[in-house]
Amino acid sequence: MTAAHTPSYDTLVAEAAAVPTDGWDFSWFEGRASEARPSWGYARSAGERLARAGAALDIQTGGGEVLDVALGAAEPDRPALTAATESWRPNAAKATALLRPRGVVVVEVPDGAPLPFADAAFDLVLSRHPVSPDWAEIARVLRPGGTYFAQHVGPASAFELVEHFLGPQPEETRTGRDPGRERAGAEAAGLEVVELRAERLRMEFHDIGAVVHFLRKVVWMVPGFTVERYEPRLRALHERITAKGPFVAHSTRHLFDARKPTPVNRPDPDRADRTAPSAAPR
Repeated sequence: MTAAHTPSYDTLVAEAAAVPTDGWDFSWFEGRASEARPSWGYARSAGERLARAGAALDIQTGGGEVLDVALGAAEPDRPALTAATESWRPNAAKATALLRPRGVVVVEVPDGAPLPFADAAFDLVLSRHPVSPDWAEIARVLRPGGTYFAQHVGPASAFELVEHFLGPQPEETRTGRDPGRERAGAEAAGLEVVELRAERLRMEFHDIGAVVHFLRKVVWMVPGFTVERYEPRLRALHERITAKGPFVAHSTRHLFDARKPTPVNRPDPDRADRTAPSAAPR
């Protein structure tokens, strides 16, 4: 598309500002932005685990779109019981409408609050892009031998875009969500990390509307983002994309496969002393 036929800045921004931001459906970005997907295929892999699970929980399900795909991949062997949590009310309502036909119970739970489920309630816990994994709660609701399978956002994800708006970020911000630290947190909660894989993936934004919608939808990237507040930076980026082509950034993702150990039954010496036949004469 030539510059003469490129929609104006105002047209692109107005269009993006009108798009709803609830749920995790990214189909609006088709042809306007792209992101390479991790090689492990999270939804498909989650579906394989759901097919072997009896009771499953999806934490921070968003609008339920990813869980819906994973359950579809698990058919006809989906779990007898599946629950999901979500903190944002519009997303919880959207997830309920989408997942109820599959028999999934969606519970609205604030981020950071304890999970409203009994100890050892699930043999599979899933999460795609949790805000911050609560390892103690994950371990608590897992049955011994159960699995936590999740895709996390990694450190400095899309920071080329973040730093265009916020400037250079401090090292502690760039290294947040470090997979090594998260491994340590999982192990401190008593989980065994079976597999931890990380990938860096190319993102492209083909017009400023895609940038606006992305920052409205993924609100933690540029906290407090509004078009009015960042108009000079948005206009500069629009001119850059128009002159040079897509703006390139890189997302980071890591895959967690962790297991809650099964306790090893060990003899209780005191109990053995009490129950063993006495060799002493009576």
